[in-house]
This record gives sequence, structure tokens and C-alpha cells, in this order.
Amino acid sequence: MYIDSHCHIDTIDLTPEFNGDIELLMAEIEQAKVSHLLCVCIDLKDLANIQALVKKYPNISYSVGTHPNVTLDNEPSDEFLISIAKAPKCIAIGETGLDYYRNEGCLDWQRERFRQHIRIANAQNMPLIIHTRQSAVDTVKILRESAAEQAIMHCFAEDWQIASQCLEFGYYISLSGIVSFKNAHQVHEVAKKVPLDRLLIETDSPYLAPMPYRGKQNRPSWVVHVCQAIADLRGMKVEEVAKITTDNFLSLFPSVTL
Repeated sequence: MYIDSHCHIDTIDLTPEFNGDIELLMAEIEQAKVSHLLCVCIDLKDLANIQALVKKYPNISYSVGTHPNVTLDNEPSDEFLISIAKAPKCIAIGETGLDYYRNEGCLDWQRERFRQHIRIANAQNMPLIIHTRQSAVDTVKILRESAAEQAIMHCFAEDWQIASQCLEFGYYISLSGIVSFKNAHQVHEVAKKVPLDRLLIETDSPYLAPMPYRGKQNRPSWVVHVCQAIADLRGMKVEEVAKITTDNFLSLFPSVTL
């Protein structure tokens, strides 16, 4: 049994392989023994579609937040985000964080948005889903200054030094298909060293398909390959890593039932 702790199933293009039918995708997920998906919001305009999926499928939960690469004319109020966070099956805040790779100039707006998400997550006692790209130092600094209480370091691709700081905060490290890439040496090091009780697996689908599907559109059923890559690196059985990461997810999100 596996859990995909981070996907964007609402954005998967169903046309090529699934004949436009999400039921075929969900059947594939079930066949792969993926028992639960966390569908992560990156843009509030997508919330209605995400909520419709969550309502239809009991094995999907979701988060609320705005990705650091999304620009808005007006940032949502704390009150609005809290109202969504209190909705049934909304279990996390995010995707949030910092991204200095795709953004230039003054990025104070990005940092302020990040602080808002942290503030709401702490107030609602909900985990944060953290994105960081070429911004790890500032990400950790803001997490420390804002005393973020619970977090998942999503699609972790930083080095062990950054991982160690996040682990000191008590956060979870979530590994994606990158861990299966041959030359992802620093991610391999993290995968070998991260304490098992702080490990999660994800696809980030439709992005970052794992080997042997690298370059294709990713999907939640392929979280099995992420799990296998970690098991190989640690000299464990894939079933062991699957159980541990499932238990970790359920510990972090006790409202989820399988």
C-alpha cells in the first residue's frame, strides 16, 4: 500500500492514454495499490476543480495555497484562506514557499505570501507543504523566524545540510521521482540518511516522472517507482518503505482514513 503525498491530479492531461476518462486513471491508481492522494493546490482559481474531485473520490484529500510562481493582482485575506482550510478534507496549507529560479527583481511579495501561509498553518494546526528552488537559505530562515510548526519539504532536492536543518525543526522530507535519476547524487545522499520516521514519497504528477518513465507525463500510480528507488538506495524491501511512508503520512494527517 502506497500514499502519494503530493500530486496535482486535477492538472493531468487525460487525453493521450486515458481517452479523457478520469475513471481509467483512478482504476490504474487502485491497481497500483496507491490508497490515498494529496492533491495540492497551486492556484486558488483551481480550487473548484480540486474540490469536485475530492467530493467524488474518497481517496483524495487536498490543500489550499498559492504557489510562489503564481502572481496575483490581489492576495487573498487570512480569513478567506482559513475558511477553505476548515472545509472537509482540506488537510494542509500550500503549496507555498520561495522560488528564485523563475522569478526576478524584488521578491518581497513572495516572502510575505510565505509568511502568511505559515501564520495560517500555525493558527489552524495544519502542516505546510513547502516548495523551495534556488532559495533554500531564505526558506529555512523564514521557517525559523516564523516558527513554522509542521511542514513537509516537498520534492526535496537540496543537500544534506539543508535537510538536517529541516529535520531539526521536526519536518518531513518528501522525495519525488528525482530520487530515481542516475545523477541526482545529493538527493541519493538524503534518501540514504533521512530518518525513516521523517520520510514521505510523492510523484508531484504530472511533473518529474520517475525512471523508467522520465520525460513522460507523470501520474500517481508511479509513486511505486519512487518507493522502489528509495528502497534500493537503503538496501530495504519496497514493502517496508511503503509501509513506513504510509504510516508517516497517517501520523501527520490523522484525519485521513484508508
